[in-house]
Amino acid sequence: MRKILVIGSLGQIGSELVPALRKKYGNDNVIASDRRNPEIESELGSGPFINIDALDRDAIRQVLKDYQIDTIYHMASLLSATGEKMPQAAWNLNMNGLINVLELGRENGIKNIIWPSSIAAFGPTTPRDNTPNDTILQPSTMYGVTKVAGELLAEYYFNKYGLDTRSMRLPGIISSETLPGGGTTDYAVEIFYEAIKNKRYTCFVSEDTVLPMLYQPDCIKCMVDLLEADNSHLKHHIFNLTGMSFSAGELAAEIKKHIPEFEIEYRPDFRQAIADTWPRTIDDSCARAEWGWSPDYDLASMVKDMIDKLRAKLNA
Repeated sequence: MRKILVIGSLGQIGSELVPALRKKYGNDNVIASDRRNPEIESELGSGPFINIDALDRDAIRQVLKDYQIDTIYHMASLLSATGEKMPQAAWNLNMNGLINVLELGRENGIKNIIWPSSIAAFGPTTPRDNTPNDTILQPSTMYGVTKVAGELLAEYYFNKYGLDTRSMRLPGIISSETLPGGGTTDYAVEIFYEAIKNKRYTCFVSEDTVLPMLYQPDCIKCMVDLLEADNSHLKHHIFNLTGMSFSAGELAAEIKKHIPEFEIEYRPDFRQAIADTWPRTIDDSCARAEWGWSPDYDLASMVKDMIDKLRAKLNA
């Protein structure tokens, strides 16, 4: 049975990844960690939690030893919009945190390291429609720069040291459980809360802005499926991934089917310029061919599920 460490377990993805991993591998076999403490125990379910910082290599080394870890999910990161406000902090956490994990993986014979990249690795020179897996990576944000550098590092450690690193370029993540954490696609989560609570939303990207997205249940599924993929079938170790693409206006129109009185206004801010450098649609055929990736949700089913879950959560 695997012994898994999740670094950054209280983020948008980690907070739902940990319970899913514990359901599959057992509570005691999945060690959650973050530099902040969970507000309530139920956030992560039952199982061990350790307060550590991704930048503290010695602390992580001790956890690997104490729990005989063989698999690491490295989720700690500063996202795109926050990273543009604090570029040095983004570089420090995103790069030094990753190099810590890679070095410790090499030193300790870690079996697998899963580290999410992002569509932020692409940029204005990348084809924006049906963006291929192997293409130009010239991002315009510090977050994107760290993702490209991280991809190169992960490939280096795979080729140089045989460290089994696997990564997926995640699009915008839509979750009913955890609020977004400073990304350019945050509007696709915020809009649901405002539609249910206030029946109106001011969107920070334009109505016709199209971006690729992934619903959280599909995101968690891909995190587990890529870990379990047979390495002999993998020609790549960094994969494009997507669930659906839609414009902000299309999302609003789908929400109005469930909340007819919902109104939206568009006031693009600095995040519009970031969104304009990212793909509109993604070619994830490599993931589909090499490890059987297939999302369960499209726009209509995602919107219905989000609204049902948030109405229950918000008692609305």
